[in-house]
Amino acid sequence: MASTAADLHIFFLPLLAPGHMIPILDLSILISARGARSTIITTPSNADLILRPSLSRSDSPNIHLLTIPFASDQSPNLTENLTGLRTPEVTPQFFASLCLLEPHFESLVIAHRPDCIISDVLYPWSAGLAKRHGIPRIAFHGTSYFSFTLMGLVGRLRLYDSVSSPDEPFVVPDLPHDIKLTRSQLFPMIISPPEYMAGISASLQETYGMVMNTFYELEPAYADSFKSAGWMRGWNVGPVFLRHWSVDSIRNRGGAAASDVFDWLDGKKARSVLYVCFGSLPRFTAAQLPAAQLREIREGLEAAGRPFVWVVRGGLEEEGYVPVAGNGSGGFVIRGWAPQLAILKHEAVGGFLTHCGWNSCMEGIAAGVPMVTWPLFADQQFNERLLVDVLGVGVGVGSVVNSTREEERTVVVAERVAAAVEGVMGGGEEAEERRRKAREMKEAAEKAVREGGASEGDLGRMVEELLALKRSRVEETEIKCGD
Repeated sequence: MASTAADLHIFFLPLLAPGHMIPILDLSILISARGARSTIITTPSNADLILRPSLSRSDSPNIHLLTIPFASDQSPNLTENLTGLRTPEVTPQFFASLCLLEPHFESLVIAHRPDCIISDVLYPWSAGLAKRHGIPRIAFHGTSYFSFTLMGLVGRLRLYDSVSSPDEPFVVPDLPHDIKLTRSQLFPMIISPPEYMAGISASLQETYGMVMNTFYELEPAYADSFKSAGWMRGWNVGPVFLRHWSVDSIRNRGGAAASDVFDWLDGKKARSVLYVCFGSLPRFTAAQLPAAQLREIREGLEAAGRPFVWVVRGGLEEEGYVPVAGNGSGGFVIRGWAPQLAILKHEAVGGFLTHCGWNSCMEGIAAGVPMVTWPLFADQQFNERLLVDVLGVGVGVGSVVNSTREEERTVVVAERVAAAVEGVMGGGEEAEERRRKAREMKEAAEKAVREGGASEGDLGRMVEELLALKRSRVEETEIKCGD
């Protein structure tokens, strides 16, 4: 009897960070909706913090959760999640702790015999492990084809060597768009790659393919370029959160909802509110961000004259840097985790001030909200260029230093903040054009995940390819047994 999707069992191994766990959970929901069995593997505290609460509210009974121990005894100064580190970066020590998960993960592979492993790119050992057990490994890369292309070009061509200062711009060649960068905007990992990067690059040579949380209509030229290179299969399946989430579930996605914010938003005019959030990893707190920058943010938002929802982590409101939490006339402050997707989709929200993490970019695009861009570190500067220079849905505040350390970044003044907010929420042809393009991208995202859409089709093709691989393995086993 021919195999069906119900015969397929996939292991998912997300990086220990909310921004990587949640999209892999979303992906597992999409795949399980096609009948396959999904098992997510993580450490105990991450399971309790993010995955169990989210799974309890999903309608996907075909998703299972297994835990493996974090080697805290061998890494006593590390926590089980990037949010617990002093700086939000994958240090060599944290990467080493990820490698210590391998024997525990392999024990589960032997016990459950999955048909495929979908793992974060930062688990290079999973490629060799999958090869040993004769199953495909698919890499999950939480970024865009655009950023992936820029990282490769800038690093391989060492374009930063052509400039004499960190602030001197250089042009990235061989792209369909005019993209300029400076050395200060580059992820330090590109200029001085840590030793473990070589292992990640090598692991991709043994990887069956790469699945991306993006959609073809968003970046067709860069998706085509990746495919035409022919070095790896690629599937665009995003936005992974858009198809199978109800209103209630997106309000609790990744954590408990701050329900009172929706009561506050209900009292505001359509498209009048600015949503401000710098993601789950940046440390925008009174203790770690220079007071001068906090004042500029507050004064910039006040000068913009728009009601806002500001997500803060730490004691900013107690220090007087933002309005008191609650339903004040100027802004609404949320401490800790926020139901971001649900907020962005509320009709009162008309702009999004974002750090340009890829998940936030995708959620802003899917909500049809133009963005004020304030990149901080990692691939965020590249994502800003996609939003501003390629898609035309963003306005930058002028954040030009790529660093996980707040004290190394230049202060963005209030006038730049207010001007950028006006550029996405104000009057004039340019602001209206950004809003129009944002609405078009929202429609394209919704079309991509519907039946017959590009992302829905790519997801189906990926599942079918994995089924074909399983059939081949079964046939080979039967032939060997017959001999």
